[in-house]
Amino acid sequence: MSLPVILQSSLLLVASNVFMTFAWYAHLRNLNDKPWWIAAFASWGIALFEYLLQVPANRIGYTEMSLAQLKILQEVITLTVFVPFAVFYMQQPVKLDYLWAALCILGAVYFVFRS
Repeated sequence: MSLPVILQSSLLLVASNVFMTFAWYAHLRNLNDKPWWIAAFASWGIALFEYLLQVPANRIGYTEMSLAQLKILQEVITLTVFVPFAVFYMQQPVKLDYLWAALCILGAVYFVFRS
């Protein structure tokens, strides 16, 4: 049984986004006392795994979705991954702004995926 293209692409993009979020932001918590170049090399190492998932995700998704649809899908996934990361890993407070941002992205999803 083969998964639908949008699901294959979405699952790969979620995994990719987890790596991306850690590459971009985890050093702020874990390597804050280290020189910036150590954080940069560590982030590049993590980002490699992001690209190993993101490139096939976009290639798979592009077989049935437009470039704009792929980008909006990525933004939805980014927010979906980032909010729990910010709250649970970085211990940031939950803000109502996250809801407003999600509603704006939901509007973008509607417009880019409508027929």
